[in-house]
Amino acid sequence: MKRSFRILFHAGFWLGYLLLVSIVMFAALQGKDIPPEDWSYYISFVLGGAIIPAVTAFYCFYAYLFGAFLQQRKIVGSVVVGLLLAGGATLLGFLFISLTNDEAFGCVRDSLPYATGFTMGISSIFGVIALVIKGFLTWYEELKLKEELLEKTHRMELALVKSQLDPHFLFNTINNIDILISKDPDEASRYLNKLSDIMRFMLYETKGEKIPLAKELEYIEKYIQLQRIRTANDQYVNYRVAGADRPKKIAPMVFIPFIENAFKHSVNKKVENAVDIDIRIGEETIEFNCKNKFDPGRPQANGHNGLGNELIAKRLELLYPERHTLAMGRQDDEYYVSLTIRPNGQV
Repeated sequence: MKRSFRILFHAGFWLGYLLLVSIVMFAALQGKDIPPEDWSYYISFVLGGAIIPAVTAFYCFYAYLFGAFLQQRKIVGSVVVGLLLAGGATLLGFLFISLTNDEAFGCVRDSLPYATGFTMGISSIFGVIALVIKGFLTWYEELKLKEELLEKTHRMELALVKSQLDPHFLFNTINNIDILISKDPDEASRYLNKLSDIMRFMLYETKGEKIPLAKELEYIEKYIQLQRIRTANDQYVNYRVAGADRPKKIAPMVFIPFIENAFKHSVNKKVENAVDIDIRIGEETIEFNCKNKFDPGRPQANGHNGLGNELIAKRLELLYPERHTLAMGRQDDEYYVSLTIRPNGQV
């Protein structure tokens, strides 16, 4: 909720209360001829008995009691602390009266039980009002946050679906396999099987929350092999995996979007090591490093900024909160991504 709305809401609330007090005071004093010197008595009495305790209790309940006790479901503590805060607000009001008007304070002393009960009642009522308002605003903000998270989740899912079904990669691969059929039918058949495996992985294997890391690595290997048939340069991509024999499970499609971006935004395919991918699987962590060379003069050549990487980073926050580190950026003519995941603990 916007800060300006909060300020206007609070200002309007207290202006309404002041108007109500003024109306009650006007009705109570109607028909009486009050000398000007007696106005300080009434003003001191109203401020100390009705305004100051109400404001003090309201904001003590609003700013402290709700978050520290009621939101934590500490009901008994809420009642005890609430009574103490209401009592403190009452004492503060009486202190104000004693400092501003002796006659008004004498009236309070003479009828202390009634004055205390009245002022404590006002403090408690405004404390409860504060809790109701704070509770409603908190509920509303949590509802808005859930809606925003749901919208971002949908956008992430859509972006991931689009990245998984990249039509350019699909069409180019099919065209390359079609050309290869006339040259080497057996090799074309092997590549066609790899493409089939990739499609099967995207459609079926990625539905679960976690998959064996070996499945992800198998997809990456086949994806890179299909990228290789698009160029005669054997040194176009450098791919290394260490510790693949360690059985682990991860969320599907964790590394693949970064790899797809690397191929998408790399320079021409005649450059050696245009894409460099290094995956190291340790006892506790999985380290992923990916670099691609780009042409700084080409628009969007480094294209790893923007919505795509933002969504990928948010997905990682949801999947591995406090269990991953992610660094992305440009260095000379390269764009790098460094990701470390600890599946069962903090990084």
